[in-house]
Formats: sequence, C-alpha cells, structure tokens
Amino acid sequence: MNKFLSVLLFVFSYGVVAQDLLPIEAFGSLPKTSMMRVSPSGDRIAYRVADASVDKDFYMVYDLKQKKSVAAIDLSAIRPSTAYFVDDDHLILVAEENAKLWGYRGRHDVSAAFSYNISNNYLKQLLQRGNGIYEGQTAIGRVVGVSTDAKSVYMPAWENAGNFNLFASKLDSKKKPKRVAKGRTDSIDFFVHNDQVVARERFNDRDNTHRIEVYEDGDWREIFRQEEVELRTKSFVGLTADIKHLVMLQHNANGRVAYYTMALADGKIAGPLFEQQDKDVEYVLSDINRIVYGVRYSGFTPSYDFFDATIKKTIDDVVAMMPDNSVTLVDHTPDWKKMIFLVEGNGSAGDYYMYGSDGFSFLASQRPDIPGEKVSQIFQTKIKARDGLKIPTLLTLPNSELKNLPAIMLPHGGPESYDTIHFDWLAQFFASRGYLVIQPQFRGSDGFGSDFKHKGRGEWGRKMQDDLTDTIRTLVKSGYVNKDRICIVGASYGGYAALAGAAFTPDVYKCAVSINGVADIERMMRDEKRDYGSDHWVVAYWQKVISEGNVADDHLEQISPINHVSNIKIPVMLIHGEHDEVVPAHQSENMAEELEDNSRSVQYIELEKGDHFLSNGNNRMKALQAIDKFISENI
Repeated sequence: MNKFLSVLLFVFSYGVVAQDLLPIEAFGSLPKTSMMRVSPSGDRIAYRVADASVDKDFYMVYDLKQKKSVAAIDLSAIRPSTAYFVDDDHLILVAEENAKLWGYRGRHDVSAAFSYNISNNYLKQLLQRGNGIYEGQTAIGRVVGVSTDAKSVYMPAWENAGNFNLFASKLDSKKKPKRVAKGRTDSIDFFVHNDQVVARERFNDRDNTHRIEVYEDGDWREIFRQEEVELRTKSFVGLTADIKHLVMLQHNANGRVAYYTMALADGKIAGPLFEQQDKDVEYVLSDINRIVYGVRYSGFTPSYDFFDATIKKTIDDVVAMMPDNSVTLVDHTPDWKKMIFLVEGNGSAGDYYMYGSDGFSFLASQRPDIPGEKVSQIFQTKIKARDGLKIPTLLTLPNSELKNLPAIMLPHGGPESYDTIHFDWLAQFFASRGYLVIQPQFRGSDGFGSDFKHKGRGEWGRKMQDDLTDTIRTLVKSGYVNKDRICIVGASYGGYAALAGAAFTPDVYKCAVSINGVADIERMMRDEKRDYGSDHWVVAYWQKVISEGNVADDHLEQISPINHVSNIKIPVMLIHGEHDEVVPAHQSENMAEELEDNSRSVQYIELEKGDHFLSNGNNRMKALQAIDKFISENI
C-alpha cells in the first residue's frame, strides 16, 4: 500500500460520528462576505455582502472607529471582480458585464473600473469607450498608479486601433481622461512614478519581439530586447522601492519561477533575489503604485517572503498559528501596521481576520452557515502514475469510514493551474454527501515547477488523462474507493477531462459532468484564431499547451471527445453558461447533439446569462442542484 495512503487510513478512519447534512444552499450560494479590504489609515474596511435569499448584493464600507456602515454600492446589475481603496474616502471597484459592443458582432465580457466617493456617494466610470477611448476593446478597468495629489489614476487603454496609450482619469470629475503617455500598436504596459512614466513594455505578436523602453529627455530608449519569443519568458510586474529597477519574474536554473530585477539605467538583470527550490514565486505583493515589497510562493498552502524582516516575521507568525489552513494576505495598510488575512481550509469555510497592534481579531465569515466542524478534512498525498511520475493529490474526506467509498474525480481547470487547500465549495459539497473527492494535480499543472508543467504539453487526452486514471486505480486498489461508484466532474479544462474520461476510459467512471467544458478542440482552435488572429500569442500558447505544436487537424480530432461519442457508455451531463466567453456554449450544445444522435444518455442545461465561472448565485445553485440529482441517480 502507498505509504502516504497508509497514513491517511491511520489518521482519518477512526472516530467517525453521524452528522446532520447541511442544506445544499450553504454550499451553492455565493459567499455572504467577500472582497474584504482595508483603507490606508486602517480605520475603514470594505467588503461585498451577497445574500440571494433576500436578493441582496452590496459593497459596504464600515467605519471601525464609528462602528457603523457609512456607504453601500448596489452590485445587482454588475459582476464585481475586485475592489480597493485609493484613500480613506475613495474606492475603486472593477466589474464586468456581458454585453454587445456597437459595431462588433456577438457578445463580449467587458470590464471597467469605477471610482466611488464615500463622502458624497458619487460613483463614476473612469474610462468609457467612445469618450476618447477606442470602441473596440473589452478591458478598460486596469489601474497602474495614482497621481501624487491622489486626484487621478493612471490607466492604459487603446485610444484608437493603432495606439495603446496611458491616460489619467479624475476620480471626482466628469472631465474627459487625459492622455499622459503615448504607446505603440504593440505596447502592453506602463510603469509610473511621481506622475512620470518611467518605462513601457512592448510585445509584437508578428515578429515575436519583447521590449522594455525607458523615457528620457522626451524620447524612448530601449534597455531590453528579446527576439523570436512566441511566448514571453519574462513577466514584468512592478518597481523596486528605489525606482531604479523593474521587478521581473522568470524561471531560474531549477525551472522554478523566481524574483529578479532589471536596472532602468542599462537593462542589467540581477537575481534571483527571491526563490525556493520546491516552489514558484506566483505573485508579488505590491501597493497601488506597483512598488513591490515581497512575494507569495506557490503550494497547497501559500507562503511568503519580504525584504522587510519585521513584516516577514509578522506574517510567518500568523501563518504558523494556523498550520493546516491556507492563510492568504488579502490587503494591508501602506505602513503594514494593519493586515487582512483570509483563513480557509481545514476547519474553516473562509474567515477574515485583521492583524494589528492590538493583535489578531475576527472580522467576518465568508460562509457563516457552515460552521468549522462541518468543513470536511483535506488531505494531501502523492500517487505514482504508470510511468513513475509522482502526482500531488488532494483528497477531501467524507465523515464516514474510509473504506469502499463512492468517489468524485474532480480535475481542475486551466489546465496550467492547480488546486489549493481552501474552501472549494464543490468539493466540500460532495464530501458532505459522503463522497471521497479526488483532485490530482496531473502533469501539466502549474505550481510544481516548469518540468512538471511541460510534461503535460501535447498530452491532452493522453498522459494527463492517465494521471487521473492511475490515481483512481491506486485508491481502488488500496480499498478506499468502490470502483463501481465513481463519477468524474470538472469545469473548463476539467470539463474536457470529464468528457475525455467518458470517451477514452469508458470503463473507469459511471457518470460524467462537464461544466463549461471543451468537447471539440479543433473547433476551439478555429475560434481562437478567428478571435485573436493566427499570429497572436494566445494562439501560440494553446498550440503549445494542447499539442506541443502538432496542430494537424487529425491530431486535434483524435483528442476531441466529440469525435468519440460512440465509445461513451455512461450518462453524461453538460452544463454551460449562455454567455460564456471563454469556452462558448456551442461546445456543449454540439456535444449534446452528437450524444443524442448516437442514442447516448445525456442531459444538457444552459444557464441563462451564465458566464464561465458560475459567478451568478442563482446559476450556481441551479447547476449544483442538477449535479446532485444526476450523481445520486447514477452512483
């Protein structure tokens, strides 16, 4: 028996007691509290409050000194993605909507940023298409800095089809945004300090050239050029505190993403300054002006490093207080005297805490209807694939004896992403209903080094799928899983994996659920080329990830489940958002038609106005209720 699984059996097979089931709404509803932020002074917090049972969705501002709410923004008509304070009296809220653009076919996910003045309740969209801003763009919600007087924010956007420029938009004025720096057709980013543009980044999809230029004496001077690079190998993410260097992430000699700097004076690269042998730098911790103070490392639970030893010790101490949970730093004051953490995982359905001079204090629960003792335990292990590769795996455990259990295989999306120890609402729901939930980090997953990730290139429907099968077989052989009661459920790439499981390993699973999944890869690649153009890096990325450059139609057909429905012997459920702009709904529509034409058992549910991420609470509940019924009928 696998030694890791022996530990699992020893630790979790005893002391099982019966528990009352929580209602499905506790898992399927959106978090009641989310997007928690702290103001620069530390005197105010802001957070989203959503409660579908009373049709309530607001972004609230609460004054900690006055101990009362001082503002609320109605979110019912938009999809908020993030928010943050500019100062104690101004918030920026970034939101999305699915809409038609005048003059352009189809629907699009459109993002925009809004400034909210807390004192006078004034809400303003910062950039608007058509108001000196090019109509044909969907992402106009990005802020790269704040003016020194804190009255404007700097935002990149297309001014016309040929120029990606930088604008200053007033927080409280209806004045038209002012262009402050001119870009080029291939400009992709700007770096600002003290109201001056210090550098701009360019990437040309046609000649595959990556550049960094600095602005001096009224002109641009190139300090970095990398040619013949289809996919960028360097990610420029901020500035050092002395404004003498750009912060850059790239792979080190061990294939791990590490922290480097590039001198603005001459382009000289230094580093790595932050790196770990077994983890990637996956995120930099910076302020609103993109000054970088530290990093967050990858892993099933996050870890951190900082230039300031005091900050590092504080955060290390907080993380050490909760060793079995993910402790995520979500916001902080500029002086780092107050920090907000989200704690979730074992024993927590997501709780916000503030750390300050008076210690560690509880703020709010994301899901107050799920007490800590009802959160299923999450266990991490490694399972060996048939070729010897060790597959990191998360197991979410039901409250029952770990023997001959029904199981849910739950592959993640991406596929170049990974699961973490957090409150996964879908995994937790299944575990609460008695299923062992299996989440293998199959080859091709991010977070485990470039070598592990690149092993997935060209392995869609093949070795990536084998990793799922081998994980199942190991758990069956060890006695934990009943081989006749396994269903595969996944979203996005996970939806593809669910359909591939049904088509390519028809005897492993008893049912399959694809949520917003890909069924026809050949069609997917045609759509990507139509939307972006054949030269675009997005197309190059998918060609590399899916087939390692082998884009022949016959290869893509071979790994597309839609072409193998005759192999499918199990019931299939397809769920898709009507307005999914990542994986269009026709992927599931066409798969459903093929299954029906071949007299296969299939249910297709299209979620009205649904997106790729089940971000609408009503749609999420509808999907979960349907999945629950489908699985209970089949395993």
